[in-house]
Amino acid sequence: MTLAFKHASSPVGQLTLIAGDAGLVAILWEDDAPDRVRLGEMTARPDHSVLAETERQLGDYFAGRRQSFRVPLDFRGSPFQKAVWQALLTIPFGQTRTYGEIARQIGCPSAARAVGAANGRNPISIIAPCHRVLGSNGALTGFAGGLPAKEYLLAHERRQAVI
Repeated sequence: MTLAFKHASSPVGQLTLIAGDAGLVAILWEDDAPDRVRLGEMTARPDHSVLAETERQLGDYFAGRRQSFRVPLDFRGSPFQKAVWQALLTIPFGQTRTYGEIARQIGCPSAARAVGAANGRNPISIIAPCHRVLGSNGALTGFAGGLPAKEYLLAHERRQAVI
């Protein structure tokens, strides 16, 4: 199956949106490591309905008009990775969690490092808000989009959450 993609501009750089038949497969960063998210063959389809809707909702998010997303998601990964990525979807807008908290939430309390690895491979950045996950001491830790993008997203959400 060939995946569809389109590029979208954002305040954190150009994003590549990727969808399959079942929904959104990935949102990749401008300087994303090529092997961070494994994808198959892709073709440009800027008119793809899921991609167009994702771009619209991301625009609303960055404009401060949206705090949650409603696009079908098609996570592709191991059962453990999918559990972590589903847990990311439960982190409320403007709030953060630690890797340890996510590990406990998915029933693997000693798996904070594995949660960190799965978080780093989250294919659907921003919508599955891996930027909301911090180190145990509250420090910003690695982020596929770069720490400045993570800082921007967290600050953006803090500003919007008080409105």
